[in-house]
Amino acid sequence: MTRAFYWLLPHPFLTLLLALVWILLQNEFSAGMAVFGLILGVIIPWGTSIWWPDTPKGFRIGKMVSYSLVVMWDIIVANIQVAWIVLTVPNAKLKPAWIVVPLELVQPEAITVLAGTITLTPGTVSADLSDEGHSLLVHVLHTDDADAVRDEIKTRYEARLKEIFS
Repeated sequence: MTRAFYWLLPHPFLTLLLALVWILLQNEFSAGMAVFGLILGVIIPWGTSIWWPDTPKGFRIGKMVSYSLVVMWDIIVANIQVAWIVLTVPNAKLKPAWIVVPLELVQPEAITVLAGTITLTPGTVSADLSDEGHSLLVHVLHTDDADAVRDEIKTRYEARLKEIFS
């Protein structure tokens, strides 16, 4: 991308995404709203680009789409599981746990997506990232096997994110 184009449009994918979200948030489509969405899609990334780190190298959008579908499915399943726990497990029998998940991810964007994924999934919350960024502290609402939860996070989410951000 040429320097002049980057100055004008620092994040073209984000520009299109913001414009599309703006259009979808409107109750009905109009050309004026589409143009306004594009204006917002240019102004917001341009105004915030000085705070953005370098773009992740090797980002695979196709794998991110499949990852998003996995996460949406897991959110639906976790909602049902948490509702079942709330309705059937007495408070005295709940087994909450703090789990340390060692990270192989090194890109800040990938770690952020992992922490957000864990927090979005009901029953788990990302609570802290170690100072060096080598581990994530996760709280689980109810589990019999903390190691299994850790291993599931690593295989289901972290392994996919390594592929996406490699």
